[in-house]
Amino acid sequence: MRNQGQGHIRRRGRESWELKFDLGRDPLSGKRKIRYASFKGTKRQAQAELNRLISECASGAGVDPSKVTLAEFLDRWERDWASLNVSPKTLERYTELLRRHVRPHIGHVRIQRLRAVTLMELYAKLLREGQGGNVGLAARTVGHVHRVLHRALGHAAQWAVIAQNIADNVSPPPVETTEVQILQSEDVQGLLERLRDRRGRLLYTIAVVMLGTGVRRGELLALRWRDFDGAKLRIERSLEQTRQHGLRFKSPKTKHGRRAISLPPAAVAELRLHRKAQQEMRLKLGLGKAPDDALIFANWNGEVRSPDALSKEWAACMDQIGMAEITLHSLRHTHASQLIAAGMDVLTISRRLGHGGPAITLGVYGHLYSNTDDKAAAIIEATFT
Repeated sequence: MRNQGQGHIRRRGRESWELKFDLGRDPLSGKRKIRYASFKGTKRQAQAELNRLISECASGAGVDPSKVTLAEFLDRWERDWASLNVSPKTLERYTELLRRHVRPHIGHVRIQRLRAVTLMELYAKLLREGQGGNVGLAARTVGHVHRVLHRALGHAAQWAVIAQNIADNVSPPPVETTEVQILQSEDVQGLLERLRDRRGRLLYTIAVVMLGTGVRRGELLALRWRDFDGAKLRIERSLEQTRQHGLRFKSPKTKHGRRAISLPPAAVAELRLHRKAQQEMRLKLGLGKAPDDALIFANWNGEVRSPDALSKEWAACMDQIGMAEITLHSLRHTHASQLIAAGMDVLTISRRLGHGGPAITLGVYGHLYSNTDDKAAAIIEATFT
């Protein structure tokens, strides 16, 4: 039975029908696109379903019936979108999350048959069982899984592979708020004293610079001597390490990541000592004077220092001096907390840290501003007297 020349139904069983309808011409090939769908019910109901499908296609709301599984779509999404639009480090993280926690559980499901409950069940299973063992994943990791799925399915909806992003209707498990590790003033002095007494000053210099500027590990290792003018450090790039691509320099994620940071005198003095020692070492090795584009924190032979290697060296040192809880990132957090305690405004702190905006800074360090309400009341009181 035909329907205005756009489609027809054909009986396949007692109450089963094949619906055939025309989606028009493919804009690239010029060929007509014919689609088929199965339906169970009466002939009248089959006709109504055919009319609905044709109406959806005419309005642009219809989605081509597809047998593509979620895993197959994710393969194409990683290859054709993620690999071209995100950094290698982000791509590596996306790929790992999907490979370990999505494909083994729901990768076989046809993408058009995914439902919100499918994702809810996945998240619950990951929290209970993880990768199939007795230990479940942390809620934070499941949240990462949700975010990468949300992004991929958002593109699937945008490209009309599915009708809507069902991840919009699912919330990831709540993550317990944990305060960032921060050193108090006396802890900072203790850390620096212990590092200063160790053979070599590299980790001591790194600690002074990170405490004095709040730079990230990758930003620190990408610094060149030309980025140091005796009063400021210019952050123009970062060093990234991935399994597939190894080490590479990259531009900051946002325009705020590219910045100039004023240095405290202690950091200036330490950098000058470090440069002098580096020059003496190069001369002993017959490498000559370091050019301006030489890395500040290179390996002994002038080559790039691996971020992972630095973290391992730092962790081993912290174990030896009894401060194992202190990570390199703790130094960045300590820098921010000291500025907040001194009353510096959040916009200045945000720019110094290279955050995308003050909202990010408040999201990380907002709890440190909790003691300012009494000060606000005192300020207002002063206007009454």
